[in-house]
Amino acid sequence: MTQKNRRCNPKASRPHMPGYGMMFQEEWKALPWSWAVERLSTAHNYWAATTRKDGRPHVMPVWGIWLNGMFYFSTGRRSRKSRNLAANPSCVICPEGASEAVILEGLTEELNDSIVRREVREAYKKKYDSDLDSYSADPIYAVQPRVVFGLVESSDKIRGNPTRWRFPTL
Repeated sequence: MTQKNRRCNPKASRPHMPGYGMMFQEEWKALPWSWAVERLSTAHNYWAATTRKDGRPHVMPVWGIWLNGMFYFSTGRRSRKSRNLAANPSCVICPEGASEAVILEGLTEELNDSIVRREVREAYKKKYDSDLDSYSADPIYAVQPRVVFGLVESSDKIRGNPTRWRFPTL
């Protein structure tokens, strides 16, 4: 299986959620991965959570792109997010809208591949009508998912139990 296929076909399971049994319904099944991908692809704003060197959390909104099983976002090289990621590459990304929550836990890496950078820049321009080239000195981060959680509070569009998708380590 290729690296891209591993990222695009995670294994679904029931998350361990003590005290939240009421969220699980017998007649419902796991949420489909396609639902999570749509949320990761179409949201306009995302929350990015990082950790400072002293362990304190830091959360800020970002714009981002879901492309080929990875999440990409840019931030200023001297921003708190960027400094935190230099010390600890773990982060959490959440699309806006907690009633249909997607929580992506992953590891970041600064994107240096020129072909992928061009793909991300083109997708970013199409989605936001904004050009990342004007921020060429700033890093673009690739977030490799480790685990993604999906939770639906109440929706006319989708029914499903809370779901955890695990990604194989590469």
